[in-house]
Amino acid sequence: MSTTEQTSTQRTRRNLELVLIVIAWGIGVLGTLQVGWATEEGIHPRFWITAGVVGLLALITHLIVRWRVPYADPFMLPIATLLTILGLVMIYRLDVAALQRAARLDNPAPTPDVYNQLIWYGVASLLFVLVLLTIRDHRILQRYTYTAGLLGVILLLLPLAPGIGATVNGATLWVRIAGFTFQPAEAAKILLTIFFAGYLVVTRDSLALVRTRVLGVPLPRARDLGPILIVWAVSLGVLVFQRDLGTSLLFFGLFVGMLYIATQRWSWLVLGFLLFAVGSVGAYLLFGHVRTRVQIWLDPFAYADTGGYQIVQSLYGFANGGLFGTGLGRGHPELVPFANTDFITAALGEELGLTGALGIVLLYGILIERGLRTAVAVRDPFGQLLAAGLSITLGIQVFVIIGGVTRLIPLTGLTTPFLSYGGSSLVANWVIIALLLVISHRARRPAGVSNPQGSSAEYATQVVRR
Repeated sequence: MSTTEQTSTQRTRRNLELVLIVIAWGIGVLGTLQVGWATEEGIHPRFWITAGVVGLLALITHLIVRWRVPYADPFMLPIATLLTILGLVMIYRLDVAALQRAARLDNPAPTPDVYNQLIWYGVASLLFVLVLLTIRDHRILQRYTYTAGLLGVILLLLPLAPGIGATVNGATLWVRIAGFTFQPAEAAKILLTIFFAGYLVVTRDSLALVRTRVLGVPLPRARDLGPILIVWAVSLGVLVFQRDLGTSLLFFGLFVGMLYIATQRWSWLVLGFLLFAVGSVGAYLLFGHVRTRVQIWLDPFAYADTGGYQIVQSLYGFANGGLFGTGLGRGHPELVPFANTDFITAALGEELGLTGALGIVLLYGILIERGLRTAVAVRDPFGQLLAAGLSITLGIQVFVIIGGVTRLIPLTGLTTPFLSYGGSSLVANWVIIALLLVISHRARRPAGVSNPQGSSAEYATQVVRR
């Protein structure tokens, strides 16, 4: 078969993607109708307009993917769309509960959060499209390795700046400028992933060298320990000064994971675990807010009237949901504080049950697996590390927040990707999906398809058929 014939027969799987997006939109419509029926709120006059806007945004993202990265993975975009829509449905459900509670207490009606989240979904879709339109080859990002690293560190430390930094619920994570509030760490995680990928591509050979063995553990040269010690110190700085356990864990775990992938040396994992253990014990002994988090984790019911109230209500919600849930609109997720942000997983777990919660975890698992599959498929080292790093970022976030809500680990301040209310997280995670799709297109593109910016030989990538 000729190259042209091979190219013409290669499936882009875009029609499958469109079908899955339509299904995701349909699930959102049915879920919203169920909430209106179960809560006796009825169908809002603007319901179909809102549903149309969500459908239009999903269709636009699909069309841009079909045009710009036609060979990209067909499952990432539908899963991200479905998770975003599920988040919108649950935020609407909580808005209804807040409205009914205000009516019972004869208080003014609160402002619905779902419309703000819908606006942020539009902004996220716009940035998603801009990434696909401006970045045709992910390797161009390697030119900005140190620029991305510098900007990432600045954004990470920006909440500590006087006058613009804001403390919310004890953590200094936010920046307020001209009336707008955002969380710069969400953008920093993308920039630092780019930096880690570019840095490790250049230095991974020296980092893989083994000079000594301690108790049978192969260790690199002393001068090569610098990067991991610096990241460890920065992570502790975030924990100490910003009081943010989740972001600290995210960045340290991201770097150690990418370091292991780059060098294939399990000794880095051992060293990373030891540094994590030392840092955790030191933080527990030195800082009261860390010690409080751990104590609440060990026995939340002893603090049920104070700091443990959130996690106790979350556990009650999961118990009330049981195996199949109370049904959308029939539970009481509003009893959990911050149910639309940190504890949206608990809200979904109550009304969708263990089955629905596992389904959501499975969606995340598939999304992360497709990202790691992309890292395996793409041939250039920078693309491999960037795709793996972005996937690890999503994986750590999901593990940390769901683990905290279910009391598997101490509770942290990270948001649930795509589901939680908040613009910073939603926009950043949609940019991650866009970058993964760019890399995936390069990895899956047939060898006979020429590159608009160069010869096919220059940009040849491994052909992956699914």
